[in-house]
Amino acid sequence: MNLIAIKMLTGDRAKYFGILMGLTFASLLITQELAIFVGIMTRTYCAITDLGLPDIWVMDPKVQFIDDVKPMQDTVLTRVRGIEGVQWAVPLYKGLISARIDNGQFQTCNVMGLDDATLIGGPPAMAPDSTGAVGSLADLRRADAVIVDQIGAQTKLAQTPRDGLGDPIPGAAPIPLKIGDTLELNDHRAVVVGISKNQRTFQSQPIIYTTYTRALAIAPPQRKLLSFVLVKADPAVVPGDLCQRINATTGLSAYTQNQFIWFTVWYYLRETGIPINFGIAVGLVFVVGTVIAGQNFHTFTLDNLRHFGALKAMGATNATLLRMIILQALLVGWIGYGLGVGCASAFGYAVRDTMLAFRLTWHILAVSAASISIICVLSATLALRNVMRLEPAIVFKT
Repeated sequence: MNLIAIKMLTGDRAKYFGILMGLTFASLLITQELAIFVGIMTRTYCAITDLGLPDIWVMDPKVQFIDDVKPMQDTVLTRVRGIEGVQWAVPLYKGLISARIDNGQFQTCNVMGLDDATLIGGPPAMAPDSTGAVGSLADLRRADAVIVDQIGAQTKLAQTPRDGLGDPIPGAAPIPLKIGDTLELNDHRAVVVGISKNQRTFQSQPIIYTTYTRALAIAPPQRKLLSFVLVKADPAVVPGDLCQRINATTGLSAYTQNQFIWFTVWYYLRETGIPINFGIAVGLVFVVGTVIAGQNFHTFTLDNLRHFGALKAMGATNATLLRMIILQALLVGWIGYGLGVGCASAFGYAVRDTMLAFRLTWHILAVSAASISIICVLSATLALRNVMRLEPAIVFKT
């Protein structure tokens, strides 16, 4: 009976491919929208994951997410270092400072000031510049040294091509920053000593690394400048327990890396319209996919009522016909799911180095599979109503 069900499904190629295409596009769009949503959420906290060495982030209690910096007094660093269970603690400056590029325009940059002694909090990896030269994190100890992220160096901080007289060349492609080029940060000279590999951020601002002391000198003067304290817990101490100890001792907020990630994600989910917009899009795709697949499967069933009637007349029970229809729905559903996920994966691979956020995880594949399964079940339910009420005598009608 299963073979008969498959032959009935594929017998009418036009209707078979119509159902298949409907489910493929539903799977493609659901997977793609969810992957873009997860990609955007990933960019909200990539500044945390790029700093993989610290176990704990200490901050002002009013901080709501990674980019919501509430400066603290420098004495906080000493207080945190004195808490039992802290292996080491270093300062981190994080702030927005305008950079003046060679064409006279200004670009807001995310400046990260690293501990002068250890340079903890630096970029995850270094990249070659346009000439192939590769800098190192230790080069930040040079005078006026900064490291610029690769995306910012190639786009927003790129230099304007000029002719022999120093005039801009109209229509020429911008020249990426390279090692040895200079910037002006808040009226302070900065020399590029390296290009770093970073994940794209949610706000897409160039990232500039320098030392903590130099960042304080560049930043606009104010009484408090310490953004975060990065802490490493002793091997014998549970980071979560140390966070509670820091909270109780200093009155500050302390989060493990994973806690701070989710703290940031929940802020964007709660305070922005991103989840609502993507939720509406995925919901519409689900409804449209259900309607299209359901209508096509319903039409397919109506066209095969005489065949189902013949099977009933030969003794097939409703349970047997039910299994046949479910097999047909699941077979075409899983084929459509596989094609849709494959197309979404190819799309994600094609845009992997672009500004489009796209991250495909196994959670998305599971949600997409569950959605297509539900669509198939609903489609089969619409078809079952006609088969269950079918009279075997229909095969004898002309």
